Amino acid sequence: MRNPLQDQLLKAGLVKKSQVAQVAREQAKQRQGKTPPPPSAEQLEAERTRAERAERDRALAAERNAQARAHELRAQVRQIVETHKVKRQGEIAYRFADGEAIRSLWVDAPLRAQLASGALVIARHDDGFELIPRAAAEKVYARDGAMIVLDHAAPAVAAGDAAASEDDAYYAQFKVPDDLIW
Repeated sequence: MRNPLQDQLLKAGLVKKSQVAQVAREQAKQRQGKTPPPPSAEQLEAERTRAERAERDRALAAERNAQARAHELRAQVRQIVETHKVKRQGEIAYRFADGEAIRSLWVDAPLRAQLASGALVIARHDDGFELIPRAAAEKVYARDGAMIVLDHAAPAVAAGDAAASEDDAYYAQFKVPDDLIW
Protein backbone atom coordinates (compact mmCIF):
# COMPACT_ATOMS: atom_id res chain seq x y z
CA MET A 1 0.00 0.00 0.00
CA ARG A 2 1.37 3.23 -1.05
CA ASN A 3 0.77 6.66 0.19
CA PRO A 4 -1.54 8.62 -2.17
CA LEU A 5 0.92 11.48 -2.13
CA GLN A 6 3.69 9.16 -3.30
CA ASP A 7 1.48 7.97 -6.18
CA GLN A 8 0.74 11.53 -7.23
CA LEU A 9 4.45 12.49 -7.14
CA LEU A 10 5.33 9.37 -9.13
CA LYS A 11 2.67 10.12 -11.80
CA ALA A 12 3.81 13.74 -12.05
CA GLY A 13 7.38 12.53 -12.66
CA LEU A 14 8.85 14.41 -9.69
CA VAL A 15 10.30 11.25 -8.08
CA LYS A 16 11.54 7.93 -9.38
CA LYS A 17 10.17 4.56 -8.43
CA SER A 18 13.43 3.61 -6.69
CA GLN A 19 13.22 6.71 -4.48
CA VAL A 20 9.67 5.81 -3.45
CA ALA A 21 10.75 2.25 -2.67
CA GLN A 22 13.67 3.44 -0.56
CA VAL A 23 11.44 5.77 1.50
CA ALA A 24 8.99 2.90 1.99
CA ARG A 25 11.81 0.63 3.24
CA GLU A 26 13.01 3.27 5.70
CA GLN A 27 9.50 3.77 7.05
CA ALA A 28 9.10 0.02 7.50
CA LYS A 29 12.38 -0.18 9.42
CA GLN A 30 11.25 2.56 11.75
CA ARG A 31 7.93 0.80 12.37
CA GLN A 32 9.63 -2.51 13.16
CA GLY A 33 11.81 -0.80 15.80
CA LYS A 34 15.27 -1.55 14.46
CA THR A 35 16.46 1.87 15.55
CA PRO A 36 17.12 2.03 19.28
CA PRO A 37 14.63 4.03 21.28
CA PRO A 38 15.94 7.18 22.95
CA PRO A 39 17.13 6.60 26.54
CA SER A 40 14.56 7.16 29.22
CA ALA A 41 14.96 9.52 32.17
CA GLU A 42 15.71 6.59 34.49
CA GLN A 43 18.48 5.36 32.19
CA LEU A 44 20.01 8.83 31.98
CA GLU A 45 19.90 9.15 35.78
CA ALA A 46 21.48 5.70 36.22
CA GLU A 47 24.28 6.59 33.80
CA ARG A 48 24.93 9.88 35.58
CA THR A 49 25.01 8.11 38.97
CA ARG A 50 27.40 5.48 37.58
CA ALA A 51 29.72 8.20 36.26
CA GLU A 52 29.66 10.07 39.60
CA ARG A 53 30.44 6.87 41.49
CA ALA A 54 33.34 6.07 39.16
CA GLU A 55 34.76 9.59 39.62
CA ARG A 56 34.42 9.36 43.41
CA ASP A 57 36.12 5.94 43.39
CA ARG A 58 39.00 7.35 41.32
CA ALA A 59 39.42 10.25 43.77
CA LEU A 60 39.41 7.89 46.77
CA ALA A 61 41.94 5.61 45.10
CA ALA A 62 44.22 8.57 44.34
CA GLU A 63 43.98 9.74 47.96
CA ARG A 64 44.73 6.23 49.25
CA ASN A 65 47.72 6.00 46.91
CA ALA A 66 49.02 9.37 48.12
CA GLN A 67 48.68 8.29 51.76
CA ALA A 68 50.45 5.00 51.04
CA ARG A 69 53.26 6.85 49.25
CA ALA A 70 53.67 9.29 52.19
CA HIS A 71 53.75 6.38 54.65
CA GLU A 72 56.35 4.64 52.49
CA LEU A 73 58.53 7.78 52.37
CA ARG A 74 58.33 8.17 56.18
CA ALA A 75 59.38 4.54 56.58
CA GLN A 76 62.31 5.07 54.21
CA VAL A 77 63.42 8.16 56.15
CA ARG A 78 63.14 6.27 59.44
CA GLN A 79 65.25 3.44 58.01
CA ILE A 80 67.90 5.82 56.60
CA VAL A 81 68.24 7.62 59.93
CA GLU A 82 68.36 4.35 61.86
CA THR A 83 71.09 2.85 59.68
CA HIS A 84 73.26 5.98 59.39
CA LYS A 85 72.96 7.51 62.85
CA VAL A 86 76.22 8.52 64.50
CA LYS A 87 76.82 7.32 68.03
CA ARG A 88 76.82 10.37 70.23
CA GLN A 89 78.39 10.76 73.61
CA GLY A 90 79.93 13.67 75.38
CA GLU A 91 79.67 16.34 77.97
CA ILE A 92 78.94 19.38 75.80
CA ALA A 93 75.29 20.37 75.41
CA TYR A 94 74.74 21.32 71.77
CA ARG A 95 71.61 23.47 71.59
CA PHE A 96 69.53 23.97 68.46
CA ALA A 97 66.14 25.38 67.52
CA ASP A 98 63.32 22.97 66.78
CA GLY A 99 60.49 25.19 65.61
CA GLU A 100 59.72 27.43 68.59
CA ALA A 101 61.56 25.27 71.15
CA ILE A 102 65.25 25.08 72.01
CA ARG A 103 66.48 21.48 72.24
CA SER A 104 69.87 20.12 73.24
CA LEU A 105 71.97 17.05 72.49
CA TRP A 106 75.00 15.89 74.42
CA VAL A 107 78.04 15.71 72.13
CA ASP A 108 81.81 15.79 72.41
CA ALA A 109 84.17 18.32 70.81
CA PRO A 110 84.75 16.44 67.49
CA LEU A 111 81.00 15.91 66.96
CA ARG A 112 80.38 19.56 67.78
CA ALA A 113 82.96 20.64 65.20
CA GLN A 114 81.38 18.38 62.58
CA LEU A 115 77.94 19.81 63.35
CA ALA A 116 79.23 23.35 63.03
CA SER A 117 80.96 22.62 59.71
CA GLY A 118 77.90 20.87 58.25
CA ALA A 119 79.48 17.42 58.01
CA LEU A 120 76.84 16.14 60.44
CA VAL A 121 73.15 17.00 60.45
CA ILE A 122 70.50 16.68 63.17
CA ALA A 123 67.45 14.73 62.00
CA ARG A 124 64.17 13.97 63.72
CA HIS A 125 63.86 10.28 64.58
CA ASP A 126 60.69 8.96 66.24
CA ASP A 127 60.38 11.03 69.44
CA GLY A 128 64.00 12.18 69.56
CA PHE A 129 66.83 13.43 67.39
CA GLU A 130 69.83 11.72 65.81
CA LEU A 131 73.06 12.84 64.19
CA ILE A 132 73.51 11.63 60.60
CA PRO A 133 76.25 12.29 58.03
CA ARG A 134 75.76 14.66 55.10
CA ALA A 135 75.33 11.83 52.52
CA ALA A 136 72.45 10.33 54.51
CA ALA A 137 70.96 13.81 55.00
CA GLU A 138 70.80 14.27 51.21
CA LYS A 139 68.77 11.05 50.96
CA VAL A 140 66.46 12.27 53.72
CA TYR A 141 66.07 15.68 51.99
CA ALA A 142 65.01 13.88 48.80
CA ARG A 143 62.23 12.06 50.65
CA ASP A 144 61.07 14.50 53.35
CA GLY A 145 63.00 17.70 54.03
CA ALA A 146 60.95 18.45 57.16
CA MET A 147 62.70 15.61 59.00
CA ILE A 148 65.98 17.56 59.00
CA VAL A 149 66.02 19.83 62.04
CA LEU A 150 69.48 21.40 61.82
CA ASP A 151 71.78 21.63 58.81
CA HIS A 152 74.47 24.29 58.84
CA ALA A 153 75.49 23.59 55.26
CA ALA A 154 71.98 23.90 53.77
CA PRO A 155 71.63 26.61 51.13
CA ALA A 156 69.65 29.67 52.13
CA VAL A 157 66.45 29.56 50.11
CA ALA A 158 63.76 31.09 52.28
CA ALA A 159 62.81 34.77 52.33
CA GLY A 160 63.60 34.84 56.04
CA ASP A 161 67.21 33.98 55.19
CA ALA A 162 67.54 37.22 53.21
CA ALA A 163 66.62 39.17 56.34
CA ALA A 164 69.06 37.02 58.32
CA SER A 165 71.86 37.88 55.89
CA GLU A 166 71.15 41.59 56.42
CA ASP A 167 71.40 40.99 60.17
CA ASP A 168 74.62 39.07 59.65
CA ALA A 169 76.10 42.00 57.74
CA TYR A 170 75.20 44.37 60.58
CA TYR A 171 76.52 42.13 63.34
CA ALA A 172 79.76 41.42 61.46
CA GLN A 173 81.16 44.66 62.87
CA PHE A 174 81.02 43.24 66.40
CA LYS A 175 83.72 40.75 67.33
CA VAL A 176 82.58 37.59 69.18
CA PRO A 177 85.11 35.61 71.22
CA ASP A 178 85.94 32.21 69.76
CA ASP A 179 85.51 30.40 73.06
CA LEU A 180 81.91 31.57 73.59
CA ILE A 181 79.51 28.65 74.10
CA TRP A 182 75.88 29.25 74.92
